[in-house]
Parts: sequence; C-alpha cells; structure tokens
Amino acid sequence: MSLRLPLDGGLETYQLTGTPVAAGTYEPARSRLAFAAAHVVSDPLADNSPGAPAAIDWDHTLGFRRHLWSLGLSVAEAMDTAQRGMGLDWPATQELIRRSAREAPTHTVATEKRIAVGVGTDQLSPGVHPLEVVIAAYEEQLALAEEVGAQPILMASRALCAAANSPDDYRKVYDRLLSQSSRPVILHWLGSMFDPALDGYWGSDSLDTAADVVVDLINENTAQVDGIKISLLDASKEIALRKRLPAGVRLYTGDDFNYPELIRGDDEHYSDALLGIFAAIAPAAAAALKALDDGELTKYEEIFAPTVPLARQIFSAPTYYYKTGIAFLAWLNGHQPGFGMVGGLQTGRSLPHLADTFRLADAAGVLTSPELAVDRFRKLLTVGGIDA
Repeated sequence: MSLRLPLDGGLETYQLTGTPVAAGTYEPARSRLAFAAAHVVSDPLADNSPGAPAAIDWDHTLGFRRHLWSLGLSVAEAMDTAQRGMGLDWPATQELIRRSAREAPTHTVATEKRIAVGVGTDQLSPGVHPLEVVIAAYEEQLALAEEVGAQPILMASRALCAAANSPDDYRKVYDRLLSQSSRPVILHWLGSMFDPALDGYWGSDSLDTAADVVVDLINENTAQVDGIKISLLDASKEIALRKRLPAGVRLYTGDDFNYPELIRGDDEHYSDALLGIFAAIAPAAAAALKALDDGELTKYEEIFAPTVPLARQIFSAPTYYYKTGIAFLAWLNGHQPGFGMVGGLQTGRSLPHLADTFRLADAAGVLTSPELAVDRFRKLLTVGGIDA
C-alpha cells in the first residue's frame, strides 16, 4: 500500500497509514442540522470542455446524493460546490434540482425533504443588469424551488453585486424575495475568497458594516428566514454574527477551516452546518455528528481533528478551485468512474497539490477503499508523467 508521490520538486515513496472511518448508515443528527453541498459528476462520453454546455452523468451524480442521505446528511443542491457559475449552466441546474428533489427522502423529525436548493441569478449574461431584471432572475429560480418542494437558499449573486449601488438595493431585492417564498429560506453570504465577483456584498467593503445590513434584514423578516449560511473563513466574524441573530434563526457555518469548533459551539450558541467539505469527508462528518448527539465530545474532536488539515488543503487559495478536490476524492472513493468535471475544472489543481490532498485524506481516514484510491491515483500520476 504505497506509491511514489510528488514532494518538493522530487518524488517520495509514500506508505499509507490511515485507518478508514468505519462504514455504516446513520440517522440524521438530532442536535444539529447538517447539509453537505454536493458536486456534480460529468459525463465522460460528452464534451465537457471549458465553455461547453454541462453534460452530467446522472447515475453517479444522484448516486452520490443517495450516499450522503444514507449517512444522515441532508443535501444542499446546486450550490457553488456544484460549479454554479464555474461550468454548470442554468439548463443543467434546473434538471439537477428536479432530479435530486424527486429522490430526496423526508427528514425523520421534520416534515421537510432533506434537500435545500440554490436560488440565484446565473441564467443572466455577464455584465450589469437593472435591479428589476436581477429580481426577475431570482424569482424564476425561486419558482423552481417552490415547484419541487425544496427549501430555497437565496444564493449570493454576482449580478446583484454588480447592479447594487447601496445596501438599500440589497434590501429591495431580498425584501421582495422573502415576501414571495412560501417557506422560510436560508440566506447565503459567500466571501470573495470563494468568488472575487462578490467582493463588497451587502453594499460594503467592511464585513462589520455588511453584518449590520444582514442583521437588520433578518430582524425585519424573522418569520421568513430559517437561517443564514456564511462562508467567510473567519470564525470570529461568524461567532459575532451568530450572537446577534434573533431566537430561532440558525447560523449555518460555511467555514471549511473552522467547522469543528463552530458546530460544537460554546455555552450559549452553536452553528449548524452547510459545508462543501462535508461532501469530501462525509463518513467522518456523520460519525462526528453522532458522537456529538451522544455527548461523546472527546470522540467528536478525535474524528474531526484530522479532517481539518485536509479541508484547509482542499480550500487553499485560490479557494474557488476547491471543487476540484471534492471531485478528486469522490473519484478516489469510487463514487464516479473518472476524474472529470464540467467545464474541464479537473485541471484547477496541480498533481503536487492533489498528492498533498491524497496524503491528508489518508491521514483523516476518508479514503474509504485505500486499494482503489492507490490504484486510481497511480494511473493519474502515470498519465501526468510521474512513475508512481
């Protein structure tokens, strides 16, 4: 169980040492709501080159979602992890949402399906559009979420960021959308490290000022807001915002660097989860959440601790290429036949980067079939010119 991996411009013989997290099925966690933002699997027989319409391998894409549901996780569908704005176009997104929603099980506690779907404006062409056009794009996607019976996630919008001139413009858009949704929505605050086009979202370059805008929006629409997912990779900012939320409004952590401490919480508050990294470490996430349910906090920390270096590797700068790492691990673990992505995004990370990801995934115990992972990665390295 060894192979030769790139290291510091040379090669090292790497011996696998990790113990895979025990396989199994789980009920949804009782103490936290946990969504895994899932990726899409590209059709290896189709043209998924940059700029081509997205062609999806539906069998493996939906199979991966069934895998997440079997682990007790809910699915955050058609989010940035699914390459919204980076290869997944609106026609493919609509089909993805419809297919996933048809398969989603119902939560054992709540009456809602265990799926929430991204509602955005990415059907619009690049450039600046009037606010009413941005609102209409959001409304079209919100109608789809309503049609399939899924909880809406009002995604941060490049088009809104380009069109808005002040916080009041954001309020105009969000107030309109919140008044139209038949169920409480999840708001979405994605930092510029995930998408540079979202810099200055909520109408300010100051995160503190932006937080004021968000809190005012939520306070005035509490009945229509289930929670807010924030992805700023700054635990202190998340904790500060979490303390300001009105009772009953959830903070869904999107912090793929600091999730164990944020989900565990403190004596007063905790974060629920809506994370891309949960797709990569799904067995470990399920086991850790069960330990938390059972009050086994030491076990919770022991399971999650080795996954954090892996998460920091996958989400390292440029952070928006983290999707490549998610698909890479899904391929290594047998959830898809090839290491391909829509838009050709499998080229977003280098072989040395993927080698470090492999080492850390082994250490975290999330290579569920180490023999398969070694065989597959060895073949990829060979194609790349490395005698592994």
